[in-house]
Amino acid sequence: SADGTLRRINVPILMYHYVSPLPPNADQVRVGLTISPEIFRQHLQYLRDQGYSTISLYELHNALITGTSLPPKPIILTFDDGYIDHYTIVLPLLREFGYTGTFFIITGKADTAEANYVTWDQITEMAAVGMNMEAHTKNHLDLRVRDFDVLVYQILGSIESLQAHTDQATRMFAYPAGRYDESTIAVLQSLGVWRAVTTENGTLHTSDNLLEVSRLRINGEMSVAGLAQILASSHSGQ
Repeated sequence: SADGTLRRINVPILMYHYVSPLPPNADQVRVGLTISPEIFRQHLQYLRDQGYSTISLYELHNALITGTSLPPKPIILTFDDGYIDHYTIVLPLLREFGYTGTFFIITGKADTAEANYVTWDQITEMAAVGMNMEAHTKNHLDLRVRDFDVLVYQILGSIESLQAHTDQATRMFAYPAGRYDESTIAVLQSLGVWRAVTTENGTLHTSDNLLEVSRLRINGEMSVAGLAQILASSHSGQ
């Protein structure tokens, strides 16, 4: 940390993917990654009822590095891949509840205006209303055993595109499908990334483990009871 103090903070970081009605004939992968807008609203209502405050990865980072204070029950809401429902469904619901979210964007999808993904105009708008738009590579590659040039292109390329379209510094990163190795971490360090989130389960964050930040996976149609259960286990320090 900035002052040499090792800090440890317990903050749940929820990992969502699709928030939408299931398409017809959805396969098991899609089912496992999707929660309905109705259930997502129930999640947000539960978080409000329980007194949670949404913070950003930047606020968590600053608390760990410099010891700044966080609200009593902080939580971070993350949304991977940049699906169109993050703009059409998630954004209005977050704003209704006064919450913020962190969205990890596959920038190549926006570059080609791929159907079912957010556009650059939508990304710009989301950033302008206080959402954090962060990097998830250009093409969602498995980043293990890759040449240095490929890693830089995928990681720096997505960071630079986001910075150009949002007027925000892009310092946070999510590994595609949670896959990375020592070379990936070395490139992130060299590019000045502050925090990188994984798909590993956990809520304890430290000032020295910057690029392997654990999260809590929200599985398909996880009820409020299921959400309550994973949050309860996180508050017991697991």
